[in-house]
Amino acid sequence: MHSSSALTARYVRLMPVIGTVVTLAAGMLTAVVPAAHAATGATLPFTSVEAESATTTGTRIGPDYTQGTLASEASGRQAVRLGSGQRVEFTVPRTANAVNIAYSVPDGQTGSLAVYVNGTRLTQTLPVTSKYSYVDTSWIAGAKTHHLFDNTRMLFGRTVQAGDKVAFESTGTQVTVDVADFEQVAAAGSQPAGSVSVVSKGADPTGNGDSTQAFRDAISAARGGTVWIPPGDYRITQSLNGVQNVTLAGAGAWYSVVRTSRFIDQSSSAGNVHIKDFAVIGEVTERIDSSPDNFVNGSLGPDSTVSGMWLQHLKVGLWLTGNNDNLVVENSRVLDTTADGLNLNGNAHGVRVRNNFLRNQGDDSLAMWSLNGADSGSSFDNNTISQPNLANGIAIYGGTDIAVRDNRIADTNALGSGIAISNQKFLDPFSPLAGTITVDGNTLVRAGAMNPNWNHPMGALRVDSYDSAINATVNITNTTITDSPYSAFEFVSGGGTGHPVRNVNVTGATVRNTGTVVVQAEAQGAATFTNVTATQVGSAGIYNCPYPANSGTFALTDGGGNSGWNSTWADCSTWPQPGQGNPAPDPNRNLAKGRPATATGSQDVYTPGRAVDGDTGTYWESANNAFPQSLTVDLGATTPVRRLVLKLPPSSAWGARTQTVTVLGSTDGTGYSTVVGATGYRFDPATGNTATVNLPASTSLRYLRLTVSGNTGWPAGQFSEVEAYLSTS
Repeated sequence: MHSSSALTARYVRLMPVIGTVVTLAAGMLTAVVPAAHAATGATLPFTSVEAESATTTGTRIGPDYTQGTLASEASGRQAVRLGSGQRVEFTVPRTANAVNIAYSVPDGQTGSLAVYVNGTRLTQTLPVTSKYSYVDTSWIAGAKTHHLFDNTRMLFGRTVQAGDKVAFESTGTQVTVDVADFEQVAAAGSQPAGSVSVVSKGADPTGNGDSTQAFRDAISAARGGTVWIPPGDYRITQSLNGVQNVTLAGAGAWYSVVRTSRFIDQSSSAGNVHIKDFAVIGEVTERIDSSPDNFVNGSLGPDSTVSGMWLQHLKVGLWLTGNNDNLVVENSRVLDTTADGLNLNGNAHGVRVRNNFLRNQGDDSLAMWSLNGADSGSSFDNNTISQPNLANGIAIYGGTDIAVRDNRIADTNALGSGIAISNQKFLDPFSPLAGTITVDGNTLVRAGAMNPNWNHPMGALRVDSYDSAINATVNITNTTITDSPYSAFEFVSGGGTGHPVRNVNVTGATVRNTGTVVVQAEAQGAATFTNVTATQVGSAGIYNCPYPANSGTFALTDGGGNSGWNSTWADCSTWPQPGQGNPAPDPNRNLAKGRPATATGSQDVYTPGRAVDGDTGTYWESANNAFPQSLTVDLGATTPVRRLVLKLPPSSAWGARTQTVTVLGSTDGTGYSTVVGATGYRFDPATGNTATVNLPASTSLRYLRLTVSGNTGWPAGQFSEVEAYLSTS
């Protein structure tokens, strides 16, 4: 199997280094509601409470955003570490008879948590283990040991009420508790009339015997009807195939449990498969991309559904190839996968993935990858995603007319954004983004990460022309970005390929407490921003430094209604650090070096970029015998330039000459005004072939244009270096 997300993290890049928040209770999972828009995320049957908000005799850790640390992978980037005999006590937020705990123990250790309800210890304990954690993916550049947390669940055997106290105590090994999900689990369901029970075909509900053949026989016997999976544990040792025109139903995900790492593996199906209301829990302890260790690997066929499932300890929840037209995946939980939660791997048409909860994925939680054919007309809607620990919360790699709507994504790590809209292909044949890509109503919390391959961050929401230009229309609307550790919106051509990002519209966004900048523009292209408001911006509103330096410019069009982010990071040679503030640039630094340069014409290999490459031995030469000719340099930000230094190669082979130059400036690249009128500047190799131009004190420009109307030494404009400085000397 080729996992798109196995490759997601293989970034190799050479680069210099908005709504109302309704908190349910302190430390609980919050509902974040963009202004005048529906609530985001899934409607969940449980309420989550963060351990750091509970009472504890242990030690709170975090917050931390450093890849590979325990706190950086925790929900909220904080957790509670318990030594032997220490406990963390939660105030129960709702009526509940069950709990699921996200936790971590040191590598190689196992143990248990004692459970107390209102001070009384229960007879049952919660097992904890490192067996499914500490995953290494050495083939993914920049990946460290990750996947440090796991989940463990239990039914209390009684009902607790809101306000009751439930405590968890380490009985030996150190346990770090992250978050507790309290849930009122309904009674087990009953067998549907006319269904075929797997037990009637010989399945063993104790989990001791191998139930593979019994499941196969029940599926064959129930063709066109329902296979019933009664409460119990069922062990399957081989994957199922030939599954079509059948319903597989359990008594509920807390009661009917299938123990297997490979449930369905088939390349095609006639479809009409309906899978619901049981758990599939695997034994995947490492990531092997060539192994189909997935709940579904391949195709369920058209018009199929998956609902009410609990999927855990698998490589991927659903790795979907072939015909899955009109598939619906809903109301399910996907936990602790070593790779993706779900991946629509090409040719997915009309698929709806909605109202699911995903936690602790070892790659993209939800992905569409248009390999071998375009995913089209498909959507990810109202899903809640927490703690993908290597890649993105939601990733769209190519495809036509795709929608990402009303999702809540929190705590991405290492190599991922909250949402990535990308033309990264990984393999061919690939179908780039096309049509209209709708990204609407999403909430991103603490999303974005420091990419170790790029040596600087990825934004909470990233649009990436990695392998080809983005020509689709990308509409990003009604977005809330809260507590991003770095930037909010990023526009980039990953790998430094220089492809443009075009046709992007960002409308109606609220950004709060972003660590560095609101807009991180690192590609050529354009985007329009309308009604984007920001507060508590860490460094500056905009970082606009396309890479490579001569690849072009990124234009930000103000559509009106924007506020709180009109400043620009002043120094493209440095990357802003969280909360750093916009430093005063070095007055003696050449602002033009390495910046994008264009010209009205050039001769042979003597291109505009040679005038800003820092090498006086190379030079730009305009089209010959065609005065006037102009060279334009984008300094990246509107800047009070005071002095220009113009150079020709210092070699004595260059005879002395005078060039007549007019200096013009612009703040927007459209309207230019004269800064210094036409003046003759003498270049003489005996004195270094250099001319200095002092600019008026009122000069402030982003785009510097030099128009050459004469040259006594050659019938063209010529510069080996154009340097711009803040200082006058």
